[in-house]
Amino acid sequence: MKKLLLHLDTDPVPSAFDQAVVYDAGVDNILAYGGITRDNVTPHVHGMIFTRGGKNLKNSAIFIGGSNVAASELVGKAVKKAFFGPVSVSVMLDPNGSNTTAASIVRKVVAAYDISGKKVVIIGGGPVGQRSALYFLKEGASEVIITSRSLARAKAITEQMKKDYDVNITPGESRSDEAVAKLLKGAHVAVACGPAGVCILPKSAWQNNETLDVIADVNAVPPMGVEGLEVMDNGTEKEGIRFYGAIAIGNFKMKVHRGAISALFESNNQFLDETTIYDIACKINI
Repeated sequence: MKKLLLHLDTDPVPSAFDQAVVYDAGVDNILAYGGITRDNVTPHVHGMIFTRGGKNLKNSAIFIGGSNVAASELVGKAVKKAFFGPVSVSVMLDPNGSNTTAASIVRKVVAAYDISGKKVVIIGGGPVGQRSALYFLKEGASEVIITSRSLARAKAITEQMKKDYDVNITPGESRSDEAVAKLLKGAHVAVACGPAGVCILPKSAWQNNETLDVIADVNAVPPMGVEGLEVMDNGTEKEGIRFYGAIAIGNFKMKVHRGAISALFESNNQFLDETTIYDIACKINI
């Protein structure tokens, strides 16, 4: 029986990137739909779960994507509600690649570095930064700081994460280069999770830091998010600090993405999201 994947995208046009990865993961065919919302998703789900039964259900799966992370998460909740007890298929939630990207950042760092008891500063409080914070804490970091240009926004993010995941994350303000340098005092790992083409970690903020061991950046669009870092850096040591660039992280992200898609077809009752995709990443060789 062929492996079929239902691709539900909250954007008007389903992502070609996500579909290409699905085929590379060995799926036979994709049924892709754009403009998906929590209000119109149920018939699509029923179309997948009512056409196959019993053991054959594991040959169908659902992928939820889209650039609007919050909207995709609402779709994920609606998909769960559309199932009928054991009549379900496995689901992967990875809007904007946020879960697989964050998992890849953290795996790249901790594969060659003991994060236990260390302080991590994440510059940028978007979905990738938030998920990275969860994974660093899971690996044993003693403190994780999430920053925003607005301290009020950083506090709102950390308060929401406390409510959603019961984790303690420190808010920080990154309005200026001086503020970033101050946040990095005593830090061991810094991760730039800012917008593409914006340098948010200048060399002046990290060059003379006495505690930093690792710096990673997810931005592949010049200028880099970290001054002095190259996209191909893969544990490259510069001035006593190891650097990881967006391409090196992205190459592993593709492995994680494909691995998660493949895992969907092992059973019909998995839900791979920000709390479970990291477990998949941990099983894949760096």
